Amino acid sequence: MFSRKLFFGAAAGLALCAALTPGAQAQSKHKIYLSMSYIGNDWQGEAANMIKAMAASKTLADKVDLQVQVAGPNAQRQIQQINAMVQAGAKAIVIYPISPTALNAAVKNACEKGVIVIAYDGEITEPCAYNIAIDQEEAGRITAEWLVKKLNGKGNIIAITGVPGTSVDTLRTKAAKEVFAKNPGIKIVNEAVGMWSQAVARTELSKILATRKWDQIDGLWMQVGCYTANAMQLEAAIAEEKLKPCAGEGSNGGRIQMLPVGTEVEGANGAYKPMAAPRISYASPPYSGALALKLAVQKLEGKDVPKKIVLPLPVVTNETIKLCQEGTWAEMKAGCNAFKPSIVTNPGWFASIFSNDTPEIGLDAALVGQPEN
Repeated sequence: MFSRKLFFGAAAGLALCAALTPGAQAQSKHKIYLSMSYIGNDWQGEAANMIKAMAASKTLADKVDLQVQVAGPNAQRQIQQINAMVQAGAKAIVIYPISPTALNAAVKNACEKGVIVIAYDGEITEPCAYNIAIDQEEAGRITAEWLVKKLNGKGNIIAITGVPGTSVDTLRTKAAKEVFAKNPGIKIVNEAVGMWSQAVARTELSKILATRKWDQIDGLWMQVGCYTANAMQLEAAIAEEKLKPCAGEGSNGGRIQMLPVGTEVEGANGAYKPMAAPRISYASPPYSGALALKLAVQKLEGKDVPKKIVLPLPVVTNETIKLCQEGTWAEMKAGCNAFKPSIVTNPGWFASIFSNDTPEIGLDAALVGQPEN
């Protein structure tokens, strides 16, 4: 009898010790995967930083075991990875989908196995998936309307699109072209795929400018690349007051260029300086993936989560640009929307990082993947 009690006592002690070991603690966390597709641009890296910061925040650090996989611009590879994630015991998958439809069968299979699937920025049409994004058609429409108005309804424009096949690129481009079609004085004289990359935008613009001069262009509609287009015009000795109006992305370098000439900006140099560049600047907020992760955990904990969340569209014009002096949470909450180059050295980095829904993450999250608290 004594030996039996001793056995159970020892077993209980071993169980308690096991519960206190790091391995056992990790097992109590939700295994959540981040599935990324194309990552060859600044936005994707920044969004990934914010997701990792959210996972490391006090809100989620004890709840999430985050694992990251990158498929590249290959739907079949992303499908294979999703299936492997399910087999490996995923509780949730936070995903940037390369296609709104190609992943549907794999996503449906994941849902049937009890896995929560939440897409951010790009959408998935499978009904069981959750989606978090801006209204991409609104983004395309508003920016195109701004450009038409800026050109008084007449002019030759260049269009630089995004990553082909994604819902983001498809919807933005479709909406913009519908606006241009209603204004026959606007002509798209050149169009190229920009992959949401400043570097690719420069390459494609260089090809276009080999046969077409800047004085033959009246404006630009660019999902990413307005910063680069302005820099290239300066390199071509076009005066700041002659810069072509550009409707495009929310890169920090582009927003610094929007500030009035003479604005003192610490760290500005070369083309990365205030020049009152005529702009409308919008962005898919890079925090969308972090919010998806936070909502995935809430759903796993039994809370209600909307199937579709449409995020506010951050839009900045020359009239509403406001420089952040330190990049604090309080400053961003008060409405600043561009960061000094001494704080953010990469001009392609996206500046629309603030949301009341994600107080766990701020500037350090977007820059280096560190949470606020």
